[in-house]
Amino acid sequence: MHVFVTGSTGWVGSALVEDLIAAGHRVTGLARSETKAAALAAAGAEVLHGTLDDLDTLRHAASAADGVIHTAFNHDFSKFAENSEQDRRAIEVLGGALEGSDRPLLVTGGVALLAPGRVATETDVPERIPSYPRQSEAAARALLARGVRATTIRLSPSVHGIGDHGFVPILIGMARQKGMSAYLGEGLNRWPGVHRLDAARLYRLALEGGAREPAYHGVADEGVPFKQIAEVIGRQLGLPVESRGREHFEWFADFAGLDMPASSALTRSQLGWEPTGPDLLTDLDQPGYYAQA
Repeated sequence: MHVFVTGSTGWVGSALVEDLIAAGHRVTGLARSETKAAALAAAGAEVLHGTLDDLDTLRHAASAADGVIHTAFNHDFSKFAENSEQDRRAIEVLGGALEGSDRPLLVTGGVALLAPGRVATETDVPERIPSYPRQSEAAARALLARGVRATTIRLSPSVHGIGDHGFVPILIGMARQKGMSAYLGEGLNRWPGVHRLDAARLYRLALEGGAREPAYHGVADEGVPFKQIAEVIGRQLGLPVESRGREHFEWFADFAGLDMPASSALTRSQLGWEPTGPDLLTDLDQPGYYAQA
């Protein structure tokens, strides 16, 4: 299968490209710089130069592919609304190029705001939250309603592994800066997790399975108490672990307080996906995790 991948040099995307090629697929990846293009070519993929703003480039690449996987997103939170709109436009263009065919489009979403306080499942449909501008899954579902074979891979808030530059390294950096590893309140709110390589394999299995469901869950750990995450970070850094109020976490407070457990039972039964990587706490309990955070 010829697969067009956006975000092909990113944290999940680079692992996905390697997994797809190892499984015998031909991959074309979008790269926005010469350095990223070189890394993509070294992995064995064909390089397409461009960005998510190059809509004609996206349209032509999707038209020429047997399937499309969209993992790209600009995580500069100072421009979150602008980046969310860029994402929505890209999804619309990619899906439009596939409309009228049976070729799948896989879009990246998350479980974080799906069903706060209870275990979210793949059958849950996210509600529109006016204060949260990212609408990747909403864009995919709009395409699905038009007959496009679109599905959303909902990732855990922690897609972990050595080299991680997501939410957990933010907590590590905050602990170093403030001299303590903190949790909010009692720290009983739960974060799902999935290893990066397991997440990459999920995308491939969903693609090969024809993307038959509106959503799949990239969840290995259903819900790790936030306090336990803080405890591992504190132990590795040799810092005290304490409960703190929202002000301690500054802009990250909303994320730090989310209770967002999620199941992947349907995903596992439909796709035969079984995570094999280390769980979140085991991964965090390695010195290598702190060498680059």
